[in-house]
Amino acid sequence: MHTDTKLSRQLMGYRLTTAEILYHLPDHPAVLQSFVWQDLDIAPKFPVLQSFLDFWAREIEGRLHSVRVGATTLISPGELRHVDHQLRLH
Repeated sequence: MHTDTKLSRQLMGYRLTTAEILYHLPDHPAVLQSFVWQDLDIAPKFPVLQSFLDFWAREIEGRLHSVRVGATTLISPGELRHVDHQLRLH
């Protein structure tokens, strides 16, 4: 049995992806509304986000205006630093 946890997805290269989606209100097309979407996804193609945007275009009345995407890794190599001084407390 395969369990797909967020940690295992991150180890496979998934990154925390945030997208700000601007869309036109269905009743007032001149007005833009903002929606923030966040999930783990793979850069640079972002298949999970693309699937969500395809769903949006197919099922939601608000026409998409623009999408701004940012992604960062949550798991990264540790940082090693040498200490120049040592302080002892009693």
